[in-house]
Amino acid sequence: MKTSTDGNGSLVQLKRKGAPQVPEEIEPPDVLLERALALAVPATRPPAAPQSHGKSREITRRGVLWLGQTCNLRCHFCYFLDRIEDKEHPEHPFMSLEKAKEICRTLVDFYGNNAIDIQGGEPTIWRDIHALVRYCVEIGLAPTLITNALVLDKRDKVQQFKDSGVADFLVSVQGLGKAHDLTVGADRAHVRQMQALNHLIALDVPFRFNCVMSRRAVPQLPAIAKLAVEVGARNVNFLAFNPFADQRKAGARTAENVPRYADLREPLDEALDVLARAGIEANVRYLPHCVVSERHWPSVYDYQQLPYDPHEWDFASWTWTNKGPQRMRPGPVSPPVPLGARPRLGPLRQPLLRLADALDLRGRMLRADTHPRLGPAMRKLEGLSYRFLRRRGDRDAAYRNDALNRVEHNGYEKGAACRSCALRDICDGFHGDYVAMFGTDEARPVLDRGPVTDPRAFISTQAKVTPSRGAV
Repeated sequence: MKTSTDGNGSLVQLKRKGAPQVPEEIEPPDVLLERALALAVPATRPPAAPQSHGKSREITRRGVLWLGQTCNLRCHFCYFLDRIEDKEHPEHPFMSLEKAKEICRTLVDFYGNNAIDIQGGEPTIWRDIHALVRYCVEIGLAPTLITNALVLDKRDKVQQFKDSGVADFLVSVQGLGKAHDLTVGADRAHVRQMQALNHLIALDVPFRFNCVMSRRAVPQLPAIAKLAVEVGARNVNFLAFNPFADQRKAGARTAENVPRYADLREPLDEALDVLARAGIEANVRYLPHCVVSERHWPSVYDYQQLPYDPHEWDFASWTWTNKGPQRMRPGPVSPPVPLGARPRLGPLRQPLLRLADALDLRGRMLRADTHPRLGPAMRKLEGLSYRFLRRRGDRDAAYRNDALNRVEHNGYEKGAACRSCALRDICDGFHGDYVAMFGTDEARPVLDRGPVTDPRAFISTQAKVTPSRGAV
């Protein structure tokens, strides 16, 4: 066990990640939901603000910023868990306000973004967060904070964020009661999160839910959906437990902590039905379409659908902000880059990624970037490579090509059944390590129609809530 402060000065007990042991002595979801609502729903609440919805599917203009991998929790599925625990990692400390502002200015001026997801680690514990939120509002970048909401369990903290101009919060609800606490590694995290929702509702600050479908969360998905309905969440995102970044290393994801799709289907379908009946937008990220029933295909967003979701990140600016110089405190930012410069490597990509991980290539490059001579040379070489490799042409085609690159980069696979499926051209398939653990026999190919090639074929029928603009 480790101990850390939560940003309010109180102590939080933190557990190092490991395979969660399920089932555990966790009370029934309906009991936990009743308790959660008793905490989250204020005695008096302002009338619900009207929400507008639309079905236009334009390429998103939302960017993303990682302030640094410093956090007050230890979620076992976190993409950056090793960086959060390693204080010497170049991406661990929070960056300066000046650097964060420069990144945000580039998102507006170069990439044309008009909204931003700000995350850490945990952004609410960064000392300059209010100054950055105000700056984003000033330059026309509607700021969302992705948060575990521990800091928001005090009403005055929520009021400060509202006064600063935050557009909304994306709250990470990883379960109810003990399931949430065990998943994030802190006692009373669920209670504090429900208290935070109480304050957000009372002060009329918009919020949405993120839920990673870990094994502990799966039985509770319908209850989490009901919670979202009762507290007025504007939408709910159900995310796969993904083998990205630090979760890519051997042993991080196992058959003990990754839920099987066969076990996921029924509770996820039920949760989506709950939200559909209430008219609340729901999104399922990074799963094959066949994991949910056909009636819910408009909610499935794989890489090819993500560019058309206004709540998701623009691939062009995401590529740039995901680069090391934009993810760490020291050194200047690197020059902005256009979309479409990443070469396709096919079957070579995964072996090369494993070699890069073994050599700690990203860490070495981060450290080299701060060198007074190596850093500028590396940035100049990178700029030249993008000029030569950039693919020109139709904008939608460029985004689709980048989506396919991301699928390749993250090692997705398709089994024999997938290759006969009518949705094979718009579905990512299975995570590669999932295939190694469980195979692809759970795939349910769609055979009752011709090939579907437009990634917007189903999502274009979904009514998406208009993103909050805050004080912009």
